[in-house]
Amino acid sequence: MEEAIITYKEIIKKLKELKEVGFIKTHRGGNTGVGKTLEDILGIKENNIPGPNAKMIELKSTRKGASSMVTLLTLAPLPRSSNSRILKRYGYLSSRGNNRKVLHTTVNSLDFNTIKGEYGFKIEIQKNKVDLINAQKEVLCYWDRDTLKDAFERKFPRLLYVKADSRGRGSEEEFWYKEAWLLSGFDFKNFIRLLKKGTILVDIRIGQYRDGRTHDHGTGFRVFPDKLDLCFSDRKRIM
Repeated sequence: MEEAIITYKEIIKKLKELKEVGFIKTHRGGNTGVGKTLEDILGIKENNIPGPNAKMIELKSTRKGASSMVTLLTLAPLPRSSNSRILKRYGYLSSRGNNRKVLHTTVNSLDFNTIKGEYGFKIEIQKNKVDLINAQKEVLCYWDRDTLKDAFERKFPRLLYVKADSRGRGSEEEFWYKEAWLLSGFDFKNFIRLLKKGTILVDIRIGQYRDGRTHDHGTGFRVFPDKLDLCFSDRKRIM
């Protein structure tokens, strides 16, 4: 197995070499193939890179022109019991036929979405928190602003964002990693503005374990790839 690359300079060198190679077959079919393939080639076991001054650099990659959203952060809402209550109240049986409840839905701050054919949820921005409310204006759960801000700033001291051309589909898809940006200075105030505008969305993905316990599959704040850079005050093209 290729030795793990441990420095930012080595990552950049490897990326520039990779650009000259051209198209490379995916290591995994599906949406996550673009990231999995890049991490395998770079020898990265975890999705961060030790950078200069011991500051970690998050690595993300995307297909150019992709319509699927990029997850900025996954963070379960408060209070801790809220996922179980929301699943019990709004969940529906999984299509897998395993008799387990799930709730998979995307929420914005502009309009209520639809759950089981009825008005569902909406994001509402408060001074000190971000609420998830229903059509009756009941607060179902929330994210504390300070906790949210701290989580984002810890996750994104810097972000190495790699874009790839793609061709083919499924297990036959190929990627050409030919553009990379170093993004820094995560702008939480602008993040809140983008959330208010509906540019950043919240994906709720709750399910159940076999024994009936609630499982948060990753409640995530997501953005379209072409808007990701708006979350950062400093943007530098690497290649």
